Amino acid sequence: MSLFVASLNSGSNGNCYYIGNSSEAILIDAGISCRETEKRMKRLGLSPAKVIAIVISHEHTDHIKGVETLAKKYQIPVYITPNTYRNGGLSICKSLLNPFSAYQPFSIGGLTVTGFPKYHDAADPHSFVISYNNINVGVFTDIGSTCKHVAENFKNCNAVFLEANYDEDMLQRGSYPYILKMRIRGGYGHLSNRQALELFIRHKPKYLSHLFLSHLSKDNNCPKMVHELFSQHAGNTEIVIASRFEETAVYQINEGFNLPIKVQTKVSYQQYSLF
Repeated sequence: MSLFVASLNSGSNGNCYYIGNSSEAILIDAGISCRETEKRMKRLGLSPAKVIAIVISHEHTDHIKGVETLAKKYQIPVYITPNTYRNGGLSICKSLLNPFSAYQPFSIGGLTVTGFPKYHDAADPHSFVISYNNINVGVFTDIGSTCKHVAENFKNCNAVFLEANYDEDMLQRGSYPYILKMRIRGGYGHLSNRQALELFIRHKPKYLSHLFLSHLSKDNNCPKMVHELFSQHAGNTEIVIASRFEETAVYQINEGFNLPIKVQTKVSYQQYSLF
């Protein structure tokens, strides 16, 4: 039994990651419009009807833009912390809202989701590990620094969406205002290529089959450069760039050590009142 994963979009213009088995799936974040989410899923042969939950990492617009419409249209439960919900200015039917807390795993169909805290300039930011039949997929983006939470969870993953937001020299030489540069690299912003690579080299498990480099800056990074940088240290791990312009293919993730598998053909595939 496998997990099937895809990035529908990854970047400051919107983030949305699909993770599911053969019968059900979740979205981590919904930062592109409902219409664009539907279009991209259709191109991949993925059905919104099989999405049984949306899990929100934090309240920044590029992670929540489409969640209200998606949740309402398809009556999809939304898993979100109370602080994130309040600070996001969202309006979602209470019957669809489900709270979660760090390191308290929750089940969504056959999937188990574990959130953990991270350094980011948001009210209550979390990254996630999604588990199914001893397969773990991590979504580790919008991280200011590689703290122990990130490192320990990275060690247990078969595949990871990992932020590699900026090249340090490109950011330094670029046209961004000084205050924005400091926000990005100041410990509560985003991971640089170097920081992400250090995490990959030091904590890569032998069974990590896929690394999806995510949330690349449009102005301060180069997809070709970062792909080449990580490929030098990849071994049997397939390096994939999660684009800010289009969806990736659907990738199949298996248990234990396995060679990279890409799905070549398109794949058709208790609530709380605390808010």
